[in-house]
Amino acid sequence: MTSKIKVDNINKVSDDSNIINKCGTTVTVGAASDGVRTGADNLQAADGGNLISQSGTTITLGASGDTITLASGASQTGFGRTGTVDWQTSSIKTTTFTAANGEGYFANTSGGAFTMNLPAGTAGNIVSVVDYTNSFQTHNLTVTPNGSQKLGGNNASATLSTEGQSVTFVYVDDIEGWKNVQDSTSNVIGLVPFVVATGGTESTSGNCKIHTFTGPGTFTVTAASTTPANNQASYMVVGGGAGGGNFQGGGGGAGGFREGRCNPVTPYTASPLVTCGHTLTAQAYSIVVGAGGPGASSGSVSTFSTITSAGGGAGQSGVSSSGGGTPGGSGGGGNQGTPSGASFPGGSGNTPPVSPPQGQPGGTGTGHSAPSNRGNTGGGGGAGGAGGSGSAAPAPGGGKAGGSGVTTEITASPVGRAGGGGGGAFGCGPAGGPASDGGGAGGPSSPPYAATAGTANTGGGGGGSGRDGVGASTPAAAGGSGIVVIRYKVS
Repeated sequence: MTSKIKVDNINKVSDDSNIINKCGTTVTVGAASDGVRTGADNLQAADGGNLISQSGTTITLGASGDTITLASGASQTGFGRTGTVDWQTSSIKTTTFTAANGEGYFANTSGGAFTMNLPAGTAGNIVSVVDYTNSFQTHNLTVTPNGSQKLGGNNASATLSTEGQSVTFVYVDDIEGWKNVQDSTSNVIGLVPFVVATGGTESTSGNCKIHTFTGPGTFTVTAASTTPANNQASYMVVGGGAGGGNFQGGGGGAGGFREGRCNPVTPYTASPLVTCGHTLTAQAYSIVVGAGGPGASSGSVSTFSTITSAGGGAGQSGVSSSGGGTPGGSGGGGNQGTPSGASFPGGSGNTPPVSPPQGQPGGTGTGHSAPSNRGNTGGGGGAGGAGGSGSAAPAPGGGKAGGSGVTTEITASPVGRAGGGGGGAFGCGPAGGPASDGGGAGGPSSPPYAATAGTANTGGGGGGSGRDGVGASTPAAAGGSGIVVIRYKVS
């Protein structure tokens, strides 16, 4: 015979409060304020809501709308797995690791390829992994089974090499091992239609945004476009112009001029020196804007990303019987020296060389002779043309013109930049050499002898100083500073 204990009530000794109480078909566990009670077929909360209910052979946990939670640290058996994993969002994988059953991983291979080792599998085990940074196509993820176990029927590794790929493996048995039950090679991401960036002086032209840097700064791309073509940017990078030479000196060379354009993404009328544009990525680009060189000094470089434009070469100074203009983005002009008929070459342009050329050479200066004191000072080279050169004395002489610059509408209006400085005049020679496109004119051979500086943010060369027949002179002029402009599509 089975032993039984039959009671209607169990109460606490201390305060006679209810522990278990049977009334009709309902058994209440604890007092009403204790929160639970049970009936013959139900375990209920004090408010009557079901915690556990039985109907025939079906047992239900909770009621509709309830949340069933397994206590922290508790484990469950017998319920099986629904084919999902617990995604490890707080542990992004960047190096080789061993997966655990029931977990999903975000693999970041942007820093290099690595391996996911599968755990020792038993039937029903499940593991998932997804391309965290859409970089599997560049840096693969290798998936390796444990020991002698198999992956898709083979004891060998698999390589995930598709951008944005995600896969789920289930261990079936020791014959096939891990089987890929889900493989997504579609890359479903939020679309960023256009580049988002800040820096410099910002303006717009049509459907394009323009960033203009007249001094050092940072161009920050906070988001690249998910449409590759829209990451193509146009640019203009101009180095600082050089100063002209002192004491009947040659004109200063213009800063190097480089331009890239992306048609039809950012159409506009470009200079003759245009080449392909530049692809932007999400990063901070340091911008350098070259300073113009003072008299008889070269200009400084300007840079954006991998594009560097050299500073202009200085014009040659004095009555030296040797040397010549300094090389640079565009070369400096040679002076007007001695002896009579001697040649003083201009500096070479496009130094260092790039294609298309970033500038042209300075003009050649020639020696002067009494009594006419006629000679020539060479003009500084420009982006669009070489500096002017003179014939040997006693042919009509003076300061020669600076080389022409080039014009572009990258800033939404046509502006000429990177013109060379004019050479300075001497003695009985005529006026100093003219200049254009931001370059400065050479000084005349009569007071005040002053040359003109290159225009700021054009990269124009400074004019060489003038000098009269008895030696009076003033210092040569400085070159103009450079500029960096970036243009890209925003609508």
